[in-house]
Amino acid sequence: MSKRNTQAAKTAARERLRIEREREAKRAKAKRQIIVAASIVGVLAIAGGIGYAVVQANKPTYWEAQKDAKVVTPANTTGTKGTTVVIGKDSAKKTLKVYEDPRCPVCAQFEQTVGSTVKKDIDDGKFKMQFVGATFIDNKDNGEGSKNALSALGAALNVSPEAFLDYKAALYSAKYHPDETTDKFKDDSYLIKVADTVPELKGNKKFQDAVEKGTYDAWAMAMSKTFDDNKDGVTGTPGFVMDGKQLTADNQGTPLMTVADFNRVVGEALKK
Repeated sequence: MSKRNTQAAKTAARERLRIEREREAKRAKAKRQIIVAASIVGVLAIAGGIGYAVVQANKPTYWEAQKDAKVVTPANTTGTKGTTVVIGKDSAKKTLKVYEDPRCPVCAQFEQTVGSTVKKDIDDGKFKMQFVGATFIDNKDNGEGSKNALSALGAALNVSPEAFLDYKAALYSAKYHPDETTDKFKDDSYLIKVADTVPELKGNKKFQDAVEKGTYDAWAMAMSKTFDDNKDGVTGTPGFVMDGKQLTADNQGTPLMTVADFNRVVGEALKK
C-alpha cells in the first residue's frame, strides 16, 4: 500500500472519530437538558404539592365555614339568626333558660330524671323555657355530633315546638344517648333513626331532608356562638338561669339533677 493510501485511510479514520465524538457530545447535552428539565418539573411539582397542602391545611373545616354561611332560621324562633328559642304559653310570666349540649352525659341524666317535670311545668304555664344549645364537647375530640344533633334539633323545631321537645328527650334517652366518647350523633342516619320514635317526625320527609342536607347547620353554629357569648356566666351544661341568676342545687354550683331540687329551686325563683 502506498504512503498516500495509508495517509488517506488515517485521515478518514480521524474524520469518523471526530463525527462520532460530536454525536456523543450532542447526545450527552440532550441528556443533560432532559435531566435538568425533569428536575425543574420535579421541584415545581414538589413546590406545588407543598403549596396545595398548605392551602388545604389552612382551609376552614366544613363546620368552621358554617360560622360565616348564610343562616336558614327554623320556624318558631326569633332574635338574631333565629337563636332565640322560647317555648311555652304566652301567659307564663317568667322564663327559665336551659343551657344544654346534645352530647352532654349530665344533660342526658337530667332529661331522663327531670325532663318530664320540665315539660309538664311548661304545659301548665308555670314558666316558658328558653333553649340555648352548646357544642363544646365536640372540641374535645374534633367531633361533630353536638353540632350535627343541634342542627337536627333545628329541623325538629321547624316542624313544631312539641316535636323539638320530644326529639330532644329522645336524643337524651337512655336508649339512644351515646357515651360521651362515642360520636354517634355525627351520623345523619342515626339522628333520623332516633327521630322515628317521635310521632311528628316519624317518616317526615321534610325533616329528614333538612337533616341530610344540613339545612340548619349554619343555624347550629350561630346557636353555639350564643352559648359561647352568653352573659349569664354559664360555662358548662346543663345550666339553668331565671331573671339573670343561675339556679343551682347548692352553693357549690351543683346542677338541678333531681325533681326535688328542681321544684324547690325553680319554685323559689318563680316567687320572686
